[in-house]
Amino acid sequence: MSLPRSEKLLLIVAVFIAGLCSIVYELLISTTSAYFLGDSVKQFSLTIGVYMCAMGVGSFLTRYVDGRELEAFVRAEILLGLVGGLSVPLLYFLFQFQTNGQYQWTMLVLVFVIGTLTGVEIPLLARVMKTYYPLRDNLANVLGFDYLGALAATLLFPFLLLPFVGLYSSSLIFGAVNLLLGAGVCWFFRESLAPARRRKIYLWTALGLALFTVLLIRAKPFLHAWEASAYPHRVIYEEDSPYQRIVLTQNDDDLRLYLNRVIQFSSTDEYRYHESLAQIPAAQVPGFRRALILGGGEGLLAREVLRHPGVESLTIVDLDERIFDLGRRHPRISALNGGALDDPRTTTLAEDAAVFLRNDTAHYDLILADLPDPSNESIARLYSTWFFKLARARLTPQGVFATQATSPYHTRKTFWCIVKTLRAADFGQLAPYHVTVPSFGPWGFVLAANAGNTLRQGGQLLGADVPVAIGTMKFLEASLLPTLFTFPADMRDPGGLLPNRLDRPVLLQYFLDEWSDWQREKTQ
Repeated sequence: MSLPRSEKLLLIVAVFIAGLCSIVYELLISTTSAYFLGDSVKQFSLTIGVYMCAMGVGSFLTRYVDGRELEAFVRAEILLGLVGGLSVPLLYFLFQFQTNGQYQWTMLVLVFVIGTLTGVEIPLLARVMKTYYPLRDNLANVLGFDYLGALAATLLFPFLLLPFVGLYSSSLIFGAVNLLLGAGVCWFFRESLAPARRRKIYLWTALGLALFTVLLIRAKPFLHAWEASAYPHRVIYEEDSPYQRIVLTQNDDDLRLYLNRVIQFSSTDEYRYHESLAQIPAAQVPGFRRALILGGGEGLLAREVLRHPGVESLTIVDLDERIFDLGRRHPRISALNGGALDDPRTTTLAEDAAVFLRNDTAHYDLILADLPDPSNESIARLYSTWFFKLARARLTPQGVFATQATSPYHTRKTFWCIVKTLRAADFGQLAPYHVTVPSFGPWGFVLAANAGNTLRQGGQLLGADVPVAIGTMKFLEASLLPTLFTFPADMRDPGGLLPNRLDRPVLLQYFLDEWSDWQREKTQ
């Protein structure tokens, strides 16, 4: 039996689009869940495993389709378009009301349904096309173009959909593509379907497209309202960079920066954090000239480093160029950082911190790591023995490294795991310390230096040898210093912790477990 060229082409296109849409749904759901729950390795692994299992279930179910393969394929496409298109909007909506565990099960059910419908597609298309092609060509066409569709999805997702369209809108757009695919196949092969069945397919397609259109039109106000519900104060700025969601909120004089819904600073107390991370390590290297900041692209930590008149050069390495832009052009933030990003001594580089350290050949008297908390494996690697050894190799003989290390109270195991990891990275001298930042609670830092460089603790840290007058600081003073290096019983090392390594990122699990417990306590 022969088909017109246009109908043969349609079947090939149908295979390609089926593979494309299915992988896009998988990527959208797993990325959304990684944003909400963290641990992208876990979310992608669960998604892939459940998806593949469900595809097997769907393929098995096609054995019960006998004689109406084309109609069954069209119905599967319509249902897949509706479920896949609504998957991300549904997850956004439910995340506000569900616990992490409930959300995880909801996400897995969606993945299973989508995987089952995807498993139905290929066997049905193969059975439809076997009428028109020899077995060898049939299998080659179905599998080849399905795999090409999957490749297209993996290229479109990171380079186009995620940075420029967004998760929410991409879901709706590809749901509409699936609906149109089903309706298009139905129309091309309309003589093979009863009129009543065709009308039902067209009706469901029209209803689905109308719903998706409304949701797309209302996407911006919905996302704005959804975003605002996550923050205690009014959202005054929001932006999706290629790497993260950037949000600024304001309440009277309190300006706050959030990255992926996690607070980075509050203008009312950020000086406590940044003075502690910068000035205490700087006091270990009087008269230091070259400094490096990893992270801290908004410029607040740079402000503290540049207080020292002996600084000749300051390099800031932050992954996201948009954070540098915000630190320069937003009037409130540029006022907070005192124009540190435009200081002639400052060089800003939009680059991954680990990649920079691997390629850099310079040495620094002071290296400060102001990196996000280790909520996913890509950030957790920046708290590994491998990364800390890279940083140690860039220190001058008397140089000092310091890093933020999360809360020694709320994420106690995480904090002391970082301490243990620095020790395993061959830093001979370590000095953990903590301060209270009202916006964060108790917060921890770790000083590290090579064995021959004795770290000083206590009041002598801010003595006369430090060219920064204590009176110019809002928080630190000599009498306070000894208390910062003393940990009460409920914040001390619990013992039994492993160092964080690239091939065994235990830090990530420590953090996610403790973060989940803390979030649960906050909602009770």
